[in-house]
Amino acid sequence: MESEKRKIVVVGASRGIGAAVAQHFVQKGDCVFSISRGQPIAGKWIQADISTSEGIKSIVSSISESTVDALLFMGGVWENGAFTEQYDFMTSPDQETRFVIAVNTIAPIELTKQLAKNLAKSDNPRAIFIGALSGLDNSPTVEVANTASKFGLRGAAQALKLALRDYKIGITVINPGNIATEEVMADIEEGRFTAQIPISLADVISAIEWILTLSNAVDIGEINMYQKG
Repeated sequence: MESEKRKIVVVGASRGIGAAVAQHFVQKGDCVFSISRGQPIAGKWIQADISTSEGIKSIVSSISESTVDALLFMGGVWENGAFTEQYDFMTSPDQETRFVIAVNTIAPIELTKQLAKNLAKSDNPRAIFIGALSGLDNSPTVEVANTASKFGLRGAAQALKLALRDYKIGITVINPGNIATEEVMADIEEGRFTAQIPISLADVISAIEWILTLSNAVDIGEINMYQKG
């Protein structure tokens, strides 16, 4: 995919990891479909709410019959006050739990299913999902919906490999610690997060690029990215 313009779908392209990823691939000259509710900074905008079936359908309709070389699901949500002392599971409303799981788990399942035929047109199709270290065995955080959604994403990815075997789509989950997005850096600087050195966006992008440059004979199940400090 390096030798020609790639067609890449980036979900969650208006902020954080997704915005950086979309901008990176646009700057490289790739054709990027940027999926988000708000205006993205780069790529062809497909406005959609991925927490709803209507939003998923609008994405599929907009992409139509186009080849998709890579589906990069970089979006993610979590509970109000998550990862701070303000979070309280017992006061988190039911609709918040359902929303987090709809975005973090159901949406990537449905998008991969609906875009499988588009991906199969590529010589080396890839679907890459952003998970979390909290989704690994014996590594949960107290945020129940977010942790459950990330565990579910890992299970979904493993099952999708089997269900879509005939489509030959490489499916990878990247499980990082805190990443140096503007939001995370603000949380650290303002004391909501403990002092730490988050994972750089450049490192996450490098991991994605590495996966995309592998031959179609290789599949990477998961990459776990830990902070050193």
